[in-house]
Amino acid sequence: MAKAMVENIVVVGGVVLLMLLLILILLACKPWRFFFSRTRTIKAQVDDIERPLVSEDLNFLQNQSNQFSGNYHFEGSCHSTEGHHNTPQLTQSDSLVLDVIPGPSEDIFTGQTLKCSLVTQHAVEEQKYESDILREFIPKGNAGSTLTLEVLSGPSRGLRCSVQSTNATRLPLTLGRVAPSDLILKDSEISGKHVMINWNLNILKWEIVDMGSLNGTLLNSKAIHHTDSGSRHWGHPTELANGDIITLGTSTKVFVQITSQTECINPFGVGLASDPMARRRGAKKLPMEDVCYYHWPLPGADQFGIFGICDGHGGAGAATSASKILPEMVASILSDSFRRERVLSQCDASDVLRDAFLQTEACMNHYYEGCTATVLLVWADGHENFFAQCANVGDSACVINMNGKQIKMTEDHRITSYSERLRIQEVGEPLRDGETRLCGLNLGRMLGDKFLKQQEPRFSSDPYISQVVCIHQASRGFALLASDGFWDVVNFNKAIQLVQQSRERYAADRENPAEKIANFLLSCARTQRTKDNTSIIFLDFDSINRNPCKFDP
Repeated sequence: MAKAMVENIVVVGGVVLLMLLLILILLACKPWRFFFSRTRTIKAQVDDIERPLVSEDLNFLQNQSNQFSGNYHFEGSCHSTEGHHNTPQLTQSDSLVLDVIPGPSEDIFTGQTLKCSLVTQHAVEEQKYESDILREFIPKGNAGSTLTLEVLSGPSRGLRCSVQSTNATRLPLTLGRVAPSDLILKDSEISGKHVMINWNLNILKWEIVDMGSLNGTLLNSKAIHHTDSGSRHWGHPTELANGDIITLGTSTKVFVQITSQTECINPFGVGLASDPMARRRGAKKLPMEDVCYYHWPLPGADQFGIFGICDGHGGAGAATSASKILPEMVASILSDSFRRERVLSQCDASDVLRDAFLQTEACMNHYYEGCTATVLLVWADGHENFFAQCANVGDSACVINMNGKQIKMTEDHRITSYSERLRIQEVGEPLRDGETRLCGLNLGRMLGDKFLKQQEPRFSSDPYISQVVCIHQASRGFALLASDGFWDVVNFNKAIQLVQQSRERYAADRENPAEKIANFLLSCARTQRTKDNTSIIFLDFDSINRNPCKFDP
């Protein structure tokens, strides 16, 4: 009996000693810390993060939070706001850790959640991509160019901004809804950081890039933002040209003016307006294939300026190419002092315009796309006299009104045109009665369409060249260039009347009345329910600055 009791005591003592040993081991190793650490890690896994995100613009989040996709890449969204957010970190387990430390005054709105799905490799690639873009936007030297932006429409209409390419402290230039953007546009459709503009010394051009905006960016009605608009990916840098129109969101349009720091002021009032008129096709997709542009003065030819419209078919590629190549060809020809002096002495630029069209056609490699091209060349003779001459292929037209006299500067090259049918008859088989198309096209002349021209020799890129018009100093003259979307619903006589009416309406307006007249004409085409892309350039000779600069003829 006594022996059994002793054995029980020994067993109990052993158990107690074992329990004490286990307790000591637990106290020493603290295994619970692994449990709590894993709990925090699990809560911080990227795919499981679903908590309110405090932003500088809570109204913006309320409107947009439900539109973000799971692969949303953001910049500057998860930043420290009054000490409440720590900087996002990437751990070795590819998780995004967001530690939200509530403060006494923190106000978190339910439902404003942002699901982030971000893999380390993806983040590194995106950061590298954006770094490459930023590297391209670093100012690299002195090029002597001035960029001026003017907001034409939207809540910030009338706002202007100007920057020189040599001013590195102000570059790059950012446009957005909130600070620290350089040009702040109070429009709810514009992102906090929407676009960036800078000078690229490698090509001596200004460039624009979309910074991952939510509502996208259009340049002359063509999208330049990333195709996945909800991804916050940056777009690719796109070259800016004088006369371009930047559209941010749907209502804010910004006009681009680019001048050399040594060049002259444009001597005329110039207004540009364009609209794809997509709604006129029952909301069906109608891509913008018009491109309008102007350059004053031309590089190497300070006395000359060029104004033009290209209307593409089969796509916008040919129109875009022609709008860049054609002015370059004209400038290259006029940079030759002999050719330039001959134009000034003979008061005729026919050879220059014809050669420029010929060289442009040779440089274009568009086999299944083509475009119209209407170019108005204007020059000064150094004695306060200005002259204008036009060249065109296709059905975009130009008319000049001088002291009440209407002067048609272009020729219609539609197959239905009598003069074009005569030309086709002279070069080949005549068109049958009632035949209105040639190989499916209603135009007999165009730039591009190389495949059709190889199959059908009756097509031509030979331009019609107008007579020279002298722009008198005391004239009440103007020039109007427009694509066929305008002329389909407004004839020349009606257009002249509309210009005269709008001139009276905006006579007292000092803020570029030419721009208002162009937009008025565009609205008239819209009212007349045009069904085609419409672009307009209006030149107001009545506001001529007779001494814009000093020439050395």
